Amino acid sequence: MIRIIFPLVLCIAGLLSGPAAAQGVALADDAPDTYTVVRGDTLWGISGRFLKQPWRWPEVWRLNRDQVRNPHLIYPGQIIMLDRSGPWLTVGRRVGGTQDEKLFPQVYSEALGQAVPSIPLHVIDPFLVQPLVVDQARVEGSATIVATETSRVYMGAGDTVFAKNVRDGVDVWQIYRPARPLERPGTREIIGYEVVHLGSARVSERGNPTTLEIINANEEIGVGDLMLPSERPTVFSYAPHAPEQEVNGQLVSIHRGVAETGSLNVVALDIGAKEGLERGHVLALYRNRGTADYTENGSREIYVLPEKRYGLAVVFRVFDHIAYALVMESDGPVTLGDRVRKP
Repeated sequence: MIRIIFPLVLCIAGLLSGPAAAQGVALADDAPDTYTVVRGDTLWGISGRFLKQPWRWPEVWRLNRDQVRNPHLIYPGQIIMLDRSGPWLTVGRRVGGTQDEKLFPQVYSEALGQAVPSIPLHVIDPFLVQPLVVDQARVEGSATIVATETSRVYMGAGDTVFAKNVRDGVDVWQIYRPARPLERPGTREIIGYEVVHLGSARVSERGNPTTLEIINANEEIGVGDLMLPSERPTVFSYAPHAPEQEVNGQLVSIHRGVAETGSLNVVALDIGAKEGLERGHVLALYRNRGTADYTENGSREIYVLPEKRYGLAVVFRVFDHIAYALVMESDGPVTLGDRVRKP
């Protein structure tokens, strides 16, 4: 890739298309003037070095809406520079010379490598392609394993299974088992079913039933397990940004079925695309502190305690009425029933 580099910094094309000022964005107390990006960084982490609210970095990078939704901007080795008057952040690369030397624009070529992701991808990668939530319609429309080779009860990688309702045009299938219904708190409405991802299989011979070979198995696979077409791998490259509309939802599930968790763990929310959520949305976490029962002079009073905002989560996968989010910041445990709102 050929690029023209000016002294100290190359401003990214399009950065000037943003607003005239980053309103209300506060700098971190120890914000540096520059920072050199290293492999393993995330945009959230880099921005946290400069800002008290790192999720607001798109505002200080002056990105337009398309860049916010899909920002392939920052690479290891580049220098992030802070202009405290905005505040603004710009990106570039120091080219040769010393501080006393006069620098001129020049052309050079380099392989940039992999762009820095918005949030830690190694945590959410397994959730981007595997079936996590299905509604009743998808359960009823799934292919079904009807037999195993040599009538074995459970199968693993390399074994053969036979399935019905395997549609044409799909060669790789994800195998799953419905685990438990997810209910909307208060109404008890079933909004979907969490599933256990068992593995994947590839069609080896079509027919009725269709013959498939198990490619990989996370758990034992048997008759009655269901299958959905394998989805294309997706890369989460969306920058964090606040929803435009008000949001009011709750945590209905924590990965691995625990009652509470903390930062860099995955939670499920009872709101999704139908309620306006999209990938990259940042939501504030609020703890329900319950009620207080106070008695004085024989008189009993009950007080509803105010909720406490204690953290932030980023939405990375969205279904109709359910979304999965990664907890990025948490002051204390993240608990089932906690609420999420627009930050």
